[in-house]
Amino acid sequence: MARYRESVCRFCRRETSKLFLKGDRCYTDKCSAERRNYPPGQHGQRRAKHTDYGVQLREKQKVRRIYGVLEKQFRNYVHLAEKRKGVTGENLLLLLESRLDNMVYQMGFAASRAEARQLVNHGHFSVNGRRVDVPSFRTKPGMVIEVPEKSRQIAAIDDSIKTVSRRGIPEWLDVDVSNFRGIIKSLPTRDLLPPTIREQLIVEFYSK
Repeated sequence: MARYRESVCRFCRRETSKLFLKGDRCYTDKCSAERRNYPPGQHGQRRAKHTDYGVQLREKQKVRRIYGVLEKQFRNYVHLAEKRKGVTGENLLLLLESRLDNMVYQMGFAASRAEARQLVNHGHFSVNGRRVDVPSFRTKPGMVIEVPEKSRQIAAIDDSIKTVSRRGIPEWLDVDVSNFRGIIKSLPTRDLLPPTIREQLIVEFYSK
């Protein structure tokens, strides 16, 4: 994602929803989205009037920020989801979930998707025994994601493993924490993904 130097907690407040962008902090009473549950800025506490377009835009921005994807890449995911068989909205979520940086985060090797993206960029993970440094690498069921021996002493990875119990590991992943290794058993079905995401609004946004 492009360099953003401001507080990412502003994103959660803007979308009035917890996006879990700050790792373990989001599970404590320090979470800004809970302490100030209104949009940032001097007009944040005013009652907003949302049009249909505005609701769709906010949903699209929310999902983009959850997965740390820029607009052009996100639009490409939508177009790819439209070409696949099945429900476009669900296809979109599966494409986002199958990203390597997301899998690293879901397995508990990183505290947030942004941290996972950085760790992948620096080459600290291998897929089926081969080092992969592309965060958008598309994973598939049966693939093995592992932290190489030389990267297992990294403090960020170790700290994340110790605190992953707060959010839990999805049932479609088989993770061996002691060996820094995880297997993708399957991709998630829609009922296993966050119910707060309304993917149909995103499809409607791009269909105009």
